[in-house]
Amino acid sequence: MSTTLFSLAFGVGTQNRQGAWLEVFYALPLLHPAAELVAAVAPLIGYSGGNQAIAIDTDRAAELAVALKGIDPAQSALLTRLAESHKPLVATLLAEDAALTSTPEAYLKLHLLSHRLVRPHGQNLAGIFPLLPNVAWTSQGAVDLGELPARQLEARLKGELLEVFSVDKFPKMTDYVVPSGVRIADSARIRLGAYIGEGTTVMHEGFVNFNAGTEGPGMIEGRVSAGVFVGKGSDLGGGCSTMGTLSGGGNIVISVGEGCLIGANAGIGIPLGDRNTVESGLYVTAGTKVNLLDEQGRLVKVVKARELAGQPDLLFRRNSQSGAVECKTHKSAIELNEALHAHN
Repeated sequence: MSTTLFSLAFGVGTQNRQGAWLEVFYALPLLHPAAELVAAVAPLIGYSGGNQAIAIDTDRAAELAVALKGIDPAQSALLTRLAESHKPLVATLLAEDAALTSTPEAYLKLHLLSHRLVRPHGQNLAGIFPLLPNVAWTSQGAVDLGELPARQLEARLKGELLEVFSVDKFPKMTDYVVPSGVRIADSARIRLGAYIGEGTTVMHEGFVNFNAGTEGPGMIEGRVSAGVFVGKGSDLGGGCSTMGTLSGGGNIVISVGEGCLIGANAGIGIPLGDRNTVESGLYVTAGTKVNLLDEQGRLVKVVKARELAGQPDLLFRRNSQSGAVECKTHKSAIELNEALHAHN
């Protein structure tokens, strides 16, 4: 058995009455754990290789705590606490970054993102949706939807209220991870699996999906969808300001460079280079036809927006008279056209 793993974590979670996992909380997930740690853990939990989520009891957690005391004090301390749990425990070991096969595996990879151990699209998340059960996220934690009516009645009979905050596959990130150095106005709008970099502020209407996020510092006032990673900013004291929609999808990462501004109700479907501006209300997709203008505002060439992907110092706007999408640059558009021609 190899002692080289992609990831390892000890978690506590929630199961329904049939013993199916609803969610898992990993306080200290590890990326590429030390071989010595893996060698100590494997025989105690019966791990023989591959990607596995292995249920453990409190006695086994206590044994692991002792075994890891001189190897990894932080993991040992965590296991000491887990040994006191009244909830089900799991040890999840990923030998390789492969497609997901269980709910504990899926939650581990979401934690790796929100703990900033991997960046968006930095790991294999294939098969994640079927493995994330749609559950009720309540004031008493995750509840299986089939068990919700009985739980609500039980609470009422005790004079209590079981409040349902959402019904979704993804919980909010801050119930699992609160990254350092961030401001989040409405935590319900940040899903577990979001990567929120140091110095990021997410305003009340900001939304960050799983497998998306910001390098920071930055200001998010709009939607950052899956596959989007917003780079460092330099706008007014720190931020790349996004007020519109940044849309990714499939295996495509939509990156946003430093110092960009995406206006209110605007959106992009292409990566942006540094210091790009997209005016309010404009949505630029890869196939959008763009009139490339020189510094005097004269038309040089009509290109598809994908040809401008990643270029710095661009302003995307819509002509108020013709409705055409236009692009100006601090450089001469002729120079940009030549650069694009040379690249192609």
